[in-house]
Amino acid sequence: MTQPEDPHTQCPQRAPQGHVQGPEPQMERSAQSRSRGGCSHLFEDSDSIQGAFLSPLRSNCGHRCGGLFLPVNMSTSGTPEGRLRKFKYRGKDAAMRRQQRIAVRLDLRKAKKDEQALKRRNITPLSPDPACEQQTKVISLTLQEIINGVNASDPDVRFQATQAARKMLSRERNPPLKLIVEAGLIPRLVEFLKSSLHPCLQFEAAWVLTNIASGTSQQTRAVVEGGAIQPLVELLSSPHMTVCEQAVWALGNIAGDGPEFRDIVISSNVIPHLLTLVSSTIPITFLRNITWTLSNLCRNKNPYPCEKAVKQMLPVLSHLLWHQDSEVLSDTCWALSYLTDGCNDRIGQVVDIGVLPRLVELMTSSELNVLTPSLRTVGNIVTGTDHQTQVAIDAGMLSVLPQLLMHPKSSIQKEAAWALSNVAAGPCQHIQQLIACGMLPPLVALLKNGEFKVQKEAIWTVANFTTGGTVDQLIQLVHSGVLEPLVNLLTIQDLKIVLIILDIISFILQAADVLSEKENLCLLIEELGGVDRIEALQLHENHQVAQTALNILENHFCEVSDFRVERSAHPSWRATSAGDHLVGDRTSRLLS
Repeated sequence: MTQPEDPHTQCPQRAPQGHVQGPEPQMERSAQSRSRGGCSHLFEDSDSIQGAFLSPLRSNCGHRCGGLFLPVNMSTSGTPEGRLRKFKYRGKDAAMRRQQRIAVRLDLRKAKKDEQALKRRNITPLSPDPACEQQTKVISLTLQEIINGVNASDPDVRFQATQAARKMLSRERNPPLKLIVEAGLIPRLVEFLKSSLHPCLQFEAAWVLTNIASGTSQQTRAVVEGGAIQPLVELLSSPHMTVCEQAVWALGNIAGDGPEFRDIVISSNVIPHLLTLVSSTIPITFLRNITWTLSNLCRNKNPYPCEKAVKQMLPVLSHLLWHQDSEVLSDTCWALSYLTDGCNDRIGQVVDIGVLPRLVELMTSSELNVLTPSLRTVGNIVTGTDHQTQVAIDAGMLSVLPQLLMHPKSSIQKEAAWALSNVAAGPCQHIQQLIACGMLPPLVALLKNGEFKVQKEAIWTVANFTTGGTVDQLIQLVHSGVLEPLVNLLTIQDLKIVLIILDIISFILQAADVLSEKENLCLLIEELGGVDRIEALQLHENHQVAQTALNILENHFCEVSDFRVERSAHPSWRATSAGDHLVGDRTSRLLS
């Protein structure tokens, strides 16, 4: 059976993971998409930006998930716990981190149509089974004649009526799914699934049920409540391959409806039967159907599929990841993306089977249906622990991301920037590896020229970078030319992003102040038009934006007129026209 092109259907649950993914309607997001543990040592490092600035510029942003600075309780700010709570997720309790991370991951799944189909309708005009073709006669029946035939006692009449129903539901447009359900045919069709002496009737009945289950949730429920699941599972052991394949397809549609029916299918012991069918000898169309059905068994959360089911599927998914067929690879990667869209333990189950090197290799694929889910899976993995992120880095993800940041499709740029922001949310060692892999130039290019949904992800990367990097790393960030596009983006209408940019600028200014370089940095910001834009924001209708801009001016530019002279900013804070290296080597002096 040939399959129709996957329809783009709205995914009910799915997220980069991660954090906000574009200008579409979004969930609240936090400064990081990752729940990061073991980072408190950075506050004791004399080279750490966090250790240099213990007081946030402002303390009225408690309602924002995305601020670089958190409210300060003055009674506790001198304690280590108080200091930790001033910076992104560090020091927050695990429950809060997890809650925010779940909320912000949802956007990748809600912001656009999902790339993988939940359900598929079989619209092949004729059965490929030769035995069934011999029984086929060119007969056109009305709905009433189909109803009468399905309920007849003559096996040939039942077959012809069921086949006519299948053809009616397999037409390209407006199949009468509702009429077939309302006609009460499902119980009879389920009975036909049990007719082992009539495999062609089983096949046609399974096909009709497949297409009914491809409809609305109500129509899928009618198939389930009609008792179809267990007979379909039993057909997975049929000696007739076409019957078996059609049963796989029907079960995939049922499982794809949502977690309720997915779990009913799983509880019917379907997974061992499916895994038995996976072999190198079955037709590729059959293997594609099996892989897609397995991906639907991995899909959806609230709740996630049970741990036993995941453990059963992971070995065969790892095996299928090496197949050469792009559809098999695509659905395998989507399955792994669903399994990694969760807590660290679930991410760990996938990481522990050793698939990351292969996933990174697939991120270089020229086929978008393979590249997208492999990138999504790796992006999900780096929302996990520092160790899990390091495994992804060791697998080579950072060597691939620069090319993906420059991919011609903005959707890939966006996913790549989201993944990069999760790496930047880690310890300074991860940030250093990010720098070493040449990530800053393409990041600045996206800030300058990317679509706004991509620029937002790049801004989150910079935000996480500035709060987690060392002084030396922050200097390299400024030298890369990041300030110019950030200043230019202060005129956008997205208030949250404007506040994040103001926080980034404030943080960099504080770093420069500690290094006695604030005057030079202020001159650079003025040259870029930053002072004028920040002054304009003082009059913003949003109080938080206006107050943040005022605080920056009062704390860092109150004496700006004293050094508004006819000279350029000091080369130590300037970027070249290429935006990727220093004018003069000033790093060692700035670190002293």
